[in-house]
Amino acid sequence: MFFPHSLPFLSFSFNLLVVALEEKIIVSKLGDNATLSCIYQGRELHLKNLRIYWQIADDQEECSVVHALISGQDNESEQCIHFKNRTQLFWDRLENGDFSLLLLNVSQSDEHTYKCVVLEKTEYTRVIHQAEVVLSLAASYSQPILSGPIRNSDSTGEEVTFSCRSGNGYPEPNVYWINKTDNSHLPPSELKITPHTDGTYSVFSTLKVKATSNMQIECSIENKILRENLSANYTQQKQSNSSSTGSHKNLEKNGRGAQAAGIVSIVILIGLLAVLTCWLWRRRSSKHVSYTGNE
Repeated sequence: MFFPHSLPFLSFSFNLLVVALEEKIIVSKLGDNATLSCIYQGRELHLKNLRIYWQIADDQEECSVVHALISGQDNESEQCIHFKNRTQLFWDRLENGDFSLLLLNVSQSDEHTYKCVVLEKTEYTRVIHQAEVVLSLAASYSQPILSGPIRNSDSTGEEVTFSCRSGNGYPEPNVYWINKTDNSHLPPSELKITPHTDGTYSVFSTLKVKATSNMQIECSIENKILRENLSANYTQQKQSNSSSTGSHKNLEKNGRGAQAAGIVSIVILIGLLAVLTCWLWRRRSSKHVSYTGNE
């Protein structure tokens, strides 16, 4: 009887007699299903003569069996508890030499190098195919949020602080601060990476620099496994602009008030002139009557 724990020895013994070890690297996102590839491109096979073992190749723990199929039936007797009800072979592909394994709902603890060993038993048991698959896991980080100072027009030369945050990613990211005026990298003042219960990370970083008249700062979050690079750019905000805008609005408001006051003053002046003219006319008329009477 062939036991899984003897696989490393048998694999080594038969390696020179069979095919070279095939190795692949796949990347899966946390919580997704991952397909570990193991494809034999030789002659036609009969399931009843096959034994297919998937095992962890990079771990020295006592339990290393991920999935086993013997004589056309799944064998769970030595399967690691961690993989119970989480592995499936593609039954419609087996006789065509596709022994790939579907691993459900992957997590960080599934990051391993996996080995597929296919044995055929006819007159004697022999290894007809081997493959190794390196499973790397990743999760995309959220779009970084970059906060910067609201500058005064006279703040050039003063120390200002930028902050950048992102989350829900895996594995730990690389964080870069970049001066876009010359594309130089700036050392962060603070970098804090926090793990969460679901295995993902959040990142928070700050940058302190001397203010210049034309600051262009970028925060970049890199996930090497996914080859993702998310960035956010600082849009310079000058308080003097908002102040001058406010002043312009105040001046416009004051101008309208002054214009209204001027109109009111003119109306009052015209009224006063009308009253004065009327009074003078009446007085002149009364004097003329008195003079006539005296004659």
